[in-house]
Amino acid sequence: MNPTLELALELIRRPSITPEDAGCQEVMIARLEKLGFRVERLRFGGVDNFWARYGDAEPLFAFAGHTDVVPPGPLDQWRSPPFVPEIRDGWLYGRGAADMKGSLAAMITACERFLATGPPLRGSLAFLITSDEEGAAVDGTVKVVERLEARGEKIRWCLVGEPSSTTHLGDAIKNGRRGSLNGRLLLRGTQGHVAYPHLARNPIHVLGLILPALVDEVWDQGHESFPPTSFQISNLYAGTGAVNVIPGELDLRFNFRFSPAVTIEQLQERTRLLVETGLLNEEVKTGQVFQYDLEWSLSGPPFFTPPGELVAATVAAVRAETGREPQLSTSGGTSDGRFIAPTGAQVVELGPLNATIHQIDERVPVDDLERLSRIYQDLLQRLLA
Repeated sequence: MNPTLELALELIRRPSITPEDAGCQEVMIARLEKLGFRVERLRFGGVDNFWARYGDAEPLFAFAGHTDVVPPGPLDQWRSPPFVPEIRDGWLYGRGAADMKGSLAAMITACERFLATGPPLRGSLAFLITSDEEGAAVDGTVKVVERLEARGEKIRWCLVGEPSSTTHLGDAIKNGRRGSLNGRLLLRGTQGHVAYPHLARNPIHVLGLILPALVDEVWDQGHESFPPTSFQISNLYAGTGAVNVIPGELDLRFNFRFSPAVTIEQLQERTRLLVETGLLNEEVKTGQVFQYDLEWSLSGPPFFTPPGELVAATVAAVRAETGREPQLSTSGGTSDGRFIAPTGAQVVELGPLNATIHQIDERVPVDDLERLSRIYQDLLQRLLA
């Protein structure tokens, strides 16, 4: 059993359901301190984080990742317990195998080999690790980055170990992500008896004039390496549960995954206009007036790292290990890269297969873990040796 697999097994055995760390970070810290890293344990709220640095010179390369995992779901649907890792038919099964304890193990063993065999560093090496990525993400990476910014400690290159690969290890590298904007529409009518609709105002009915406009709107055409902005309904709440009551309120939750082709303010204003147009049409048609509120929360803005030092070195490292040419991509959800990129750092994401992340029987090919470690080691060699 190779060192990367051994460490991955040790991390998966710890049930670090977000925002719990369950001791994973102490396992990593012990390995890093043995190499000579200076470690700062940073606890914000109820979240464990750490920043570890080897060397003081510039430029600074940082591995970034998270020890927390999503809940396993129904335990009886797993072929083996989610926190009892098992190897079957060349695959490692367990919650976090792909997202992202396999990557964390590969980062550690890559550093161990690199520092043991490589020449003196041309710069510094660091780890930024949180247990708050899969949850609220308010006391994790964002707080550590704020601490680094306050003291002028700048990351030049950052690799986030999110599972980026689709079919084969390293076939995709994320060099950017779309922004994520959450919206909430509260429609207020008048509750009443279904037998007397003229005495009530049904917000579900008026939603029929608003929703098609939101769904059919073309928000932009995309931007350089980004796909067009998408709009999706995530939740809809209305009604009292009784079949003979017209609801008085409706609560609609939605999300924009947006490209740099449109601003947050533009999305908010266009949404407001579409809602008000629908309500005005209802007033003209029926004489009924509805009140509304729009609430917003930003999960993160879009970010993009154009081809340059980090992208070129990552592509070359993948090519050397796999013989394949990776594709640069900005698809998928958000990552903690959204907190690091605004500091001016170049950011990429590279990790194992993402086909089973957050699913029952999450798994990753066993051989890919050691191959990923070699890719990370090659990347360090190209940037810091």
